[in-house]
Amino acid sequence: MARAPEMSRDDAHARGLARIDLTHRDVDVPLSQLGEQQALALGKAFSALKSDLRPEVLLASPYARAVQTAELFRKAGGCSGDTAICIDERLREKEFGILDGLTTLGIKEFHPEQAEFRSILGKFYHRPPGGESWVDVIFRLRALIDTVSLHHGGRRVMIVAHQVVVLCIRYILEGLTEAEVLAIDTAEDVANCAITEYRFIPTDDGDGKLTLSRYNVTAPLVEEHTRVTVERDRMVAARG
Repeated sequence: MARAPEMSRDDAHARGLARIDLTHRDVDVPLSQLGEQQALALGKAFSALKSDLRPEVLLASPYARAVQTAELFRKAGGCSGDTAICIDERLREKEFGILDGLTTLGIKEFHPEQAEFRSILGKFYHRPPGGESWVDVIFRLRALIDTVSLHHGGRRVMIVAHQVVVLCIRYILEGLTEAEVLAIDTAEDVANCAITEYRFIPTDDGDGKLTLSRYNVTAPLVEEHTRVTVERDRMVAARG
């Protein structure tokens, strides 16, 4: 899995704004120039791998920045040039409802009652009006994982999505608890274009399981001298 860069939120927090300065719907926000560089650097790093280690299937969130990340990754040789990019709406960003476009400061200013509800319920279960909780995201991702198993079993699949999606997939695949996945979230942000990788490991019963081999790895970007970025102190909506 790779996380699509999301620069507008970084900028809003750095400037101490209540709202993200957007001229598009969040789903339509394109990559920044730095985001494009990060996606190309990731693709170039994968192009140096043997062909049997590169992705055979590309799945992407329908958000413009995720699709662009997949396209630039492919363009840079991260996978075969004829690899189709399969857009799956279940990989979309967590929906924030009335909190959409607000930073943490903005939520406290415009919807203090939601800030209070979130404080009481915790981000895992808090569902803002018109939006989703982490549990809602997990529900749709369980269906996605079943689809991947059915149609792409035994193949190398790369998923390009968003922070909460990456963490919720970890929750599902590793059988984490609410406390465990939120501790991972608290410990560090998922960096833009960072890789989270699972490998299929055979087990003694003749079956097998997906095992985490690396998480939030940004080495490919560092090797390409591309600046690594994360959403520092992002809006509650961005972090869930």
